[in-house]
Amino acid sequence: MSWLAHFRPSGWLRQQQRRRLRRPEYAFLFAPPPAQEWVSLDCETTSLDPKTAEIISIAAVRIQGPRIALAEHFSVLIRPSGALDPKSIPIHGLRAQDVAQGLALPDALAQLLAFIGSRPLVGYYLEFDLAVLNRQLKPWLGINLPNPAIEVSGLYYDKMVSAYNPEVDLRLASILAQLQLPTLPRHDPLNDALMAAMIFQKLRKNPNSN
Repeated sequence: MSWLAHFRPSGWLRQQQRRRLRRPEYAFLFAPPPAQEWVSLDCETTSLDPKTAEIISIAAVRIQGPRIALAEHFSVLIRPSGALDPKSIPIHGLRAQDVAQGLALPDALAQLLAFIGSRPLVGYYLEFDLAVLNRQLKPWLGINLPNPAIEVSGLYYDKMVSAYNPEVDLRLASILAQLQLPTLPRHDPLNDALMAAMIFQKLRKNPNSN
């Protein structure tokens, strides 16, 4: 399942994206990334439908070689364009008054892009977050994020699957327990980004150990 673990846009696709970039000030997204650096990313949204979900908070933390640079993390609340769905509040824990003073989405995305730069992205079920982010980014940037993406549940699957163990539990709690990593309170984007970063570091350092 390596396709799940890594997505790296082809050279041809990156050239196409660079030509379609509407804002030259974001050409830095195509620069060579700093060596041995990644960004672990997580979003909280108003729903689980990537076609309609609005982003209400984003957090990201840089991974620099052997360390997770938590002190230099990125975390913002975002003011949604409409009312929050009351059914989603118990999931993400954010009320209308919590996000009322949040950043406007374009400002938040601009800050996020500056924080990410050209670094590869890491996350747990990152595909959903990227789908929601790209839906917001493409109208004004002209492209989806060109950064390579690394799905930690895919890395874990590749590590654990075998002929004797064809069914791998990809729930976050199960992955953390198997890797003997701490479980932090869920649905806080900084905690979720940090847990994905810890999984990535553990698997990167010990790719063949169980």
